[in-house]
Amino acid sequence: MQERNKTRHHSRIFILFMSLLLVASVLICRIGYIMLIRGEYYSERAEQLHERERYIKAARGKIIDRNGAVIADNRAVCTISVIHSQIKEPEKVIEILSRELSLPEDKVRARVEKWSSIEKIKSNVEKEIGDRIRGYNLAGVKVDEDYKRYYPYNDIASKVLGFTGADNQGIIGLEVIYDEELQGTSGTILTLTDASGVEVENAAETRVEPVKGNDLQISIDMNIQEYATQLAEQAMANNEADRVSVIVMNPQNGEVYAMVDVPEFQLNSPYELNLAAYEEEPAGEDYQNALNAMWRNGCINDTYEPGSTFKIITTAAGLEEGIVTPGDSFHCPGYIMVEDRKIRCHKTVGHGSETFTQGIMNSCNPVFISVGLRLGVDRFVDYFQQFKLTEKTGIDLPGEAGTIMHRAENMGPVELATVSFGQSFQITPIQLITTVSMIINGGTRVTPHFGLRTLAEDGSVVKEFEYESVEGLVSEETSQTVRELLEKVVSEGTGRNGYVEGFAVGGKTATSQTLPRGSGKYIASFVGFAPAEDPQVIALVIIHNPKGVYYGGTIAAPVVRRLFENILPYLERMNYNEQRAE
Repeated sequence: MQERNKTRHHSRIFILFMSLLLVASVLICRIGYIMLIRGEYYSERAEQLHERERYIKAARGKIIDRNGAVIADNRAVCTISVIHSQIKEPEKVIEILSRELSLPEDKVRARVEKWSSIEKIKSNVEKEIGDRIRGYNLAGVKVDEDYKRYYPYNDIASKVLGFTGADNQGIIGLEVIYDEELQGTSGTILTLTDASGVEVENAAETRVEPVKGNDLQISIDMNIQEYATQLAEQAMANNEADRVSVIVMNPQNGEVYAMVDVPEFQLNSPYELNLAAYEEEPAGEDYQNALNAMWRNGCINDTYEPGSTFKIITTAAGLEEGIVTPGDSFHCPGYIMVEDRKIRCHKTVGHGSETFTQGIMNSCNPVFISVGLRLGVDRFVDYFQQFKLTEKTGIDLPGEAGTIMHRAENMGPVELATVSFGQSFQITPIQLITTVSMIINGGTRVTPHFGLRTLAEDGSVVKEFEYESVEGLVSEETSQTVRELLEKVVSEGTGRNGYVEGFAVGGKTATSQTLPRGSGKYIASFVGFAPAEDPQVIALVIIHNPKGVYYGGTIAAPVVRRLFENILPYLERMNYNEQRAE
C-alpha cells in the first residue's frame, strides 16, 4: 500500500515537472518569436505609445483671377496649445496666456488644468503674438505655425468667393465648391515622451512637412468685377434700392467675368453684421439668420419675375415654331382680352398698328401675348423644356435655386398670356442670362462657370475644368434674327439708354412688379450684349425695389451702357493681347 502511494506521488511530481517544462518551452518560444521575428514591429509600437502627434496645417491654395491677380491668399498665424503633464508653472502659464491672448482667465485655467494629451487654447493668433509667447519659454506651451485666409480686395466678389472657417475649410462660395482642390495635406510633429507624458530631453522632433494646396484660377476679371461693383453701389444709392445684382459673362463659353450682388460683405470679417441696417441688434438665432441673409447671393440663390427680358425667349420660340416673322402685323389698343381678363399694355393708350419688330422695340405686351397664344400651352411648355429653363444651370456655386413655373395641366390661356411677357413665374438671374446667351450665340446652351483650372506652386497646370454644352437648341437663323431685333431695341426702341457710341449693342428692358401685386415694389432690369452681330460679352443688371422712377429702360439700361463704355475697349485690348501671345 505504501509502495503504491509513493509511486503515485512520484507520478504527480513528474507530470507537474513536465507541465512546467512545457509551459516554459512555450514561453521561451514566444519570447524568442517576439524578440527575433517581431522585435522591430513591437519596438515601433512601443515607441508610438510614447510619441505625441501635433498637426501642422497646410497652406491653402490661392484663388487668382483670369489675369493672375491674387484674390484669396494666406497669412501666417499661430495655434497656441498646452500639454498638462509638461507644465511646470501653471499659474504663470495661465497669467501670460490670458493676457497675451485676451482670453478670460477662467477659460484658460480650465484648459491648462485639463488632463489631456494636448489642449488647444486659441487658433488664428497673429504671428507677432505667437512669437512673443514662444519667447517666454514656458514648459508645456506649444506655439505651432498655422495659416489664416486673407482677402486683399476685402468685400469685392464676396458672395462669389465665400470664406473659410477656423479650420481653414470652405464655408460658402467657391471656397466650399473647390475645397478639395484648395486644401493641402497637413504635416505632423512627433515628439518623444516618457510614460507620464513628459517630453524626453535631447530627443529630436520628427517632422512631416505639410503640402500646400493647389491654386485655383477663375474666370473673374477683377478689373471688370471692381467696376461692376462700383456701378451697382452707385445705382443702389441713386435709386435708394434694396439691392442691385450685376452679372457679366462670355455668352460663347459661359465664363463669368463679374458677379455682383450689393450690398456685399467684408470677407476678412464675415461674421460682423452692418448693424446700421438694424433698429435693434439681432441676437441668437436672429443673428445667424441675419448672417445667412447677408451671405446670400441673389444672382443664383433667389428667383424673381423677369418681366419683359423674358420676351427674348418668347421671340425665339415663336420664330423657331414659325408662327411669327419680324414683318407680321399686330394691333395694340392698349390692352388685350384673354378670356374674361383685360391685360393692359404699359402704354395704356396703345401702340396702334405695328409689326412684330416694332412690337419688340416697343416692348408691347399684347404682341407677345398674341405670340404666346399662337404657340399654345403644350408647345410653349415644350420650348421651356427645350431651352432647359426647367433645369438648373449647373453653375459652380452652392445653393442654386430652380425655376418656379406653372404645371402644364394648370396653365390656361390667362397663365399662358402672362408667362409670354415674363410674369406669373420666377427664375434666377443666372438662368435668364444663360438662356439669353444660348439664343444669341447660335443655339448652344453653355454652363456658366468660374473655375478654369488648378495650378501647382510653380504655375504648371494640374487640372483643366470642362463644362457641358448642348448645341442646336435654336437655329442659327433664329439666333441671327433675335440679335438683329434686339439691336433695334437699343438703337431705336425702349433700350436707347443702353446705346454705346462705336459699338453695336443688343438688349432688352424690363419692369416687373414684385408680389403681392399692388405692393408698390418693382424690379427694373436690362440685359445687353455686344457686339450685336457676334456677341462676346453679355451683362444683366437688376435693381430691386427702387424708389421713384422704376423703369428698366430709364435706370437699369444706363448702368449697362456705362459698364460697356468701360469694358468693351478693355476686352478688345485683352483679346488682341491674347491673340498676339498665341
